[in-house]
Amino acid sequence: MLQSTPALVTEQAARRLPRWVPWLLIAIYVLPGFLGRDPWRTDDLAAFAVMIDMVRGGPWWTPQVLGEPASPLAWLPYWLGALAMQSLPLPAELAARVPFVALLLGTLAATWYATYRLARQPAAQPVALAFGGEARPTDYARALADGALLALVATLGLALPAHEVTPAAAQLAFVALLHYAVVRGLAIDDTPGTGHAARLLAWWWLAAWGLALSGAPWVLLAISAAALLWWHRVPLGRAVRWGAALGTLSALAAAWVLAYAAGRTGEWTAVRWEVWTTPATWLSYGRLLGWFLWPAAAFALWALWRWRGRWREPHIGWPATLVVIVLVATWLDAGDDRTLLLALPPLASLAAFALPTLRRSVSALIDWFAVLFFTGAALIIWIIWMAVHTGVPPKPAANVARLLPGFEPTTHWALWLPALTATLAWLGVVVWRLGHHRPALWKSVVLSAAGSVLNWLLLMTLWLPMLNHGMGQAPVSQRIAALVPAGDCVLVHGLDAARIAGLQHHGGLQVRRAGQPGGQRCSLLVVNPRDYPSLVQVIDIADWRLRTEVPRLRENRERWLVFERR
Repeated sequence: MLQSTPALVTEQAARRLPRWVPWLLIAIYVLPGFLGRDPWRTDDLAAFAVMIDMVRGGPWWTPQVLGEPASPLAWLPYWLGALAMQSLPLPAELAARVPFVALLLGTLAATWYATYRLARQPAAQPVALAFGGEARPTDYARALADGALLALVATLGLALPAHEVTPAAAQLAFVALLHYAVVRGLAIDDTPGTGHAARLLAWWWLAAWGLALSGAPWVLLAISAAALLWWHRVPLGRAVRWGAALGTLSALAAAWVLAYAAGRTGEWTAVRWEVWTTPATWLSYGRLLGWFLWPAAAFALWALWRWRGRWREPHIGWPATLVVIVLVATWLDAGDDRTLLLALPPLASLAAFALPTLRRSVSALIDWFAVLFFTGAALIIWIIWMAVHTGVPPKPAANVARLLPGFEPTTHWALWLPALTATLAWLGVVVWRLGHHRPALWKSVVLSAAGSVLNWLLLMTLWLPMLNHGMGQAPVSQRIAALVPAGDCVLVHGLDAARIAGLQHHGGLQVRRAGQPGGQRCSLLVVNPRDYPSLVQVIDIADWRLRTEVPRLRENRERWLVFERR
């Protein structure tokens, strides 16, 4: 016997979030991290290196960096970035990010619409009140969709990976779109007709091809199989099912053909299977899940418990299925957080269904934790910023000076004014939330979302010069560029794609790999000390002498060897 729905929602509680609020949150969350930030190592710079290689004449069908294959194997994210760099009159790093701004916006939009359609399911509706006044289905669905959007923005693991120009950021967008396409199929009774089926297949094909060409074929295959099983529960029609299956198979075939052309079919078809089996690795996996998925995972677990009699219904079962697929993929991938990133859109949808079931005491506990956690984090960011610029308190200032040698702090109103405004706005949100107002489903996630956005903005404004200095390649690249005669090139050995991109982008250097054609005229050679023993296999070391050692930041950490021709 089906358990009664646990959702009890009045018409007032289902009121919509004012439209300017999510748009403002999205703008404050999306734009910082794409504007003014240097490409950071390692994944961000490595992907940027592939785009630079394509723009400078490298093969587009075989993503690489100076002849070495790009990792992970993907095509579409690199193509989007390279095309933007070629066509937009913007600095290279900013132009490459324009398509990824659109991808992040698409992730947020797909999550909102998927949750909206799930909330329109008959089994998701709240209890009908004895004397009327219950929420209307449309208002209820919009309120839950707003809650899902806030839960997604509040999730800690989304911030940095979603603002990079990597295959993982593209995979996130296409998984969210695939999530939406599946939900459209499950909601076929809501908007029947031929046009609905055509739009469904259009979204499915776009998501399937995008995911396959972004380097996630196995994830696509698993999601497609699960989606087809769920679609058997609704009168979707054989043509739609076959059309979706054809979209998946054609996307996988296209990716395989590209992998074959690149000579990397073995890598494309391989599964890493680096399964974590020891207690220590299980503990690490648990910690990763705990911080990366907070707070959406907490809401999702509560939703699973409160809706436990309806796990087979689409609004709970489908997003939970998708989350489980990604969790298993992450476990098989040795706990790669870039794989875990793909769980966030369905996890946010699932978390939204916790909102109409929360008790007042639980909601108050979540709010107080959000206030303490995010206010404390913001306070730490401000204290360290003040210490760097004033020397008070002295200990944080000394720690930054030790960690970032050579960093010279600069104060600019364009950085501290938005941070100050956002901090004051956060205090206003806290006062509003702790006051007595009409109930609303989304109120329980407002503080978590606003606190996450606040701290992300503070990091991308107050700490941005420090983060660029510490996480970028500009300092060491510019020191090496100062050693290179004008118009000369540099040979490298043992440097990965991120470090090569730093030399090319920040140093403005022409870079060649040691042992490859075209490097005979280069007067300098940059070597990673760990790869020095293998240098004799590619060049005649007698032709070179050590000129200097250049630390990336601190003297006792990573160092590069710089040789010059005798």
